[in-house]
Amino acid sequence: MLESEWGKRYARNMSRTDPRLFIVDAESPWQEGETVSLSAGQAHYLGKVMRLQPGDGVVLFNGRDGEWQATVEGLKKNQATVRVTSCLRPQQDTEGVELLFAPLKRDATELLIRMGTELGVTRFRPVLTARTNTHRLNLERLGLIAQEAAEQCERLDVPTLMPLEPLAAVLARWPVRRRLAVALERHGQGGPPAGCDALLIGPEGGFAEEEVQRLSRHEAIQSFSLGPRILRADTAACAALAQIGAANRQA
Repeated sequence: MLESEWGKRYARNMSRTDPRLFIVDAESPWQEGETVSLSAGQAHYLGKVMRLQPGDGVVLFNGRDGEWQATVEGLKKNQATVRVTSCLRPQQDTEGVELLFAPLKRDATELLIRMGTELGVTRFRPVLTARTNTHRLNLERLGLIAQEAAEQCERLDVPTLMPLEPLAAVLARWPVRRRLAVALERHGQGGPPAGCDALLIGPEGGFAEEEVQRLSRHEAIQSFSLGPRILRADTAACAALAQIGAANRQA
């Protein structure tokens, strides 16, 4: 089916307000008529929050088989099954960049994960810097936030969330061929480079001078500026992702 035909079919189906759910599924590829079991949380959401009944529609995706229309078959307090009926969109991986970021306070980190998912981040990699103000991350909670954001923004995959590591360790093994854009306050010049593979955003208070020197010596890194004003770290991440996305699309 041509891409334009998929788009028209998708627009017709998504004019409805069927709930959209990500399914963690390691089984065989979905086929028409297959039954899929939902998690307890998803069953609660459909039954208690959305007030669905057997026969109502839902939309499913698993990051592998595209997006599918499905129908609720069984729905109890903590159990639900749905039957997939037709493919709405074939699988297409999100075209975006990896985001390296210094963890922020809880609310700011959660907001960064949500907005980064919506802006096409393919992988989140938290890093420890000299001025990182928190050394704890609830990866399970952040993963759920990324999943919910992917459901909401209609992307067909959920970004990966990596464990927290020191920035120095990540840079030590970073391949030269993977272009890493870094927003450096008062050091970077010009806009974000086109064709970069990843973005690094520093902590509140910026990078320490030693870190700036290490970044400037790395062959894979290209620094740039986000303008004359000093932005909050979460604001800087979103502004940079939007600019890099635009630059990559024009490349």
